[in-house]
Amino acid sequence: MSVPFTNRAFTNAVIASPNGDFRRRLVQSLQLASCNVREAQGGAEALAKLEGGVCQALLLDNWLPDLDVSELLHIVKRRYPQVKVLVIDSATGEPEFPSEGSPKEPAQNTTPAPEAFPYGPGYISPREPAPDLENRNNPQPLEPLPGMIGASDAMQNVYRMSRLVAMRSTTVLLTGETGTGKELVAKAIHLLSPRQRQPFITVNCAAIPESLLEAELFGYARGAFTGAFQSRMGRIHAAHGGTLFLDEVGDLPLSMQAKLLRFLQEGEVQRLGGPDIVRVDVRVISATNAQLAKRVAEKAFREDLYYRVSVFPIDLIPLREHPEDILPLCAHFLNLFCREANSPQKTISDAAGRLVEKHAWPGNVRELRHVMERAFILSEDSRAVLPEHISVQLPWR
Repeated sequence: MSVPFTNRAFTNAVIASPNGDFRRRLVQSLQLASCNVREAQGGAEALAKLEGGVCQALLLDNWLPDLDVSELLHIVKRRYPQVKVLVIDSATGEPEFPSEGSPKEPAQNTTPAPEAFPYGPGYISPREPAPDLENRNNPQPLEPLPGMIGASDAMQNVYRMSRLVAMRSTTVLLTGETGTGKELVAKAIHLLSPRQRQPFITVNCAAIPESLLEAELFGYARGAFTGAFQSRMGRIHAAHGGTLFLDEVGDLPLSMQAKLLRFLQEGEVQRLGGPDIVRVDVRVISATNAQLAKRVAEKAFREDLYYRVSVFPIDLIPLREHPEDILPLCAHFLNLFCREANSPQKTISDAAGRLVEKHAWPGNVRELRHVMERAFILSEDSRAVLPEHISVQLPWR
């Protein structure tokens, strides 16, 4: 099987595949035609490499670890309509032809549709079928985000969405009940992004008094107020080059919302009491357990700010809605506590497991961790956590 192209048709291309051998074969062939080729291991990285606007071609593996190919095709069509796309089954070397941003059924012949990838004559052989791709139609679950546990469909969606947006500087809004892991997701997005070596700065908008919030966020100049004996850098400025995590953003007072909106629109900060305006490069991730749309309707949250912080929303559903992750989380926490205490490994008994699976977990993963820590302590020298070691304070569902 061969894939058509000619070096007269394009000079810049992106190849996206999790399989290094497949990418290598395509890169070698395309570079022989003096084409500038950039590699990506998944959909998010491919989108980041397309962002410069100089690529004319995107060659896609028909399976990507972080994004469904049909979704990626729709995104590419909408954002980069000038880019021509060819989807290739790397297990067979057969092309699949996208039309109007979505894949068609596989063609009966192997001649590429001219309207899909019109690069004229010239052929390359992608690769021979590889044993590790035999189960391509039944892909393995995505690897959890750093610091996270769970293989349920709900968590898989969080992993996929987070990896998709991590390579970009898009503003992210994490929603969900208290204890669902919003800060963990924010940190994971930062660690998976090109900003990973730069600061990750957290601001709890509900914990800082309104009178101090502006100074904390934007900093202040010497003499700006009583007690300001020297200038101080704000947390936004401290996050330059990295990520600013605004926890409980729904609790921002209205007076601060206008100032935050200006920063998000202009990328500029001005210290309290200072004349200078400084440009900063900061990626903003916000989180809330409130229904921001409802707060907008109640005039408690600015509508323009809502649209600014919710460009890419990711919802973390409560633990009770993905109970299949409860026991793996219990095992993870027990392993953690055993390592910290340098004690023999413990397990959770079947009876204790049934007990924790019945609970509604209104405090979600944070509550589960606390319950398992107490159970670990109460179990003393026992090698298993038993029902009598499980103690929760709220009613069963």
